[in-house]
Amino acid sequence: QFTPDLMPSDITGTNVLEEEDSGRRSFRFVQGPVFTNILLADEINRTPPKTQAALLQSMQEREVTVGQTTYDLPDP
Repeated sequence: QFTPDLMPSDITGTNVLEEEDSGRRSFRFVQGPVFTNILLADEINRTPPKTQAALLQSMQEREVTVGQTTYDLPDP
């Protein structure tokens, strides 16, 4: 169920900072729910416009933009 506090990164995914044993840091992308084969979304109208836009982009263009990187969604 979509709620008013849902952020675009909650459905698209986000970059996570990881630190290796050597102390080296790097970002790794963690996929969100839109990368699944089936996504059931209820009460979409409750979310902020940016979150709706992120969901609509994934539905229409079959891709997700996080930061400055665009990821293609897999075929079901």
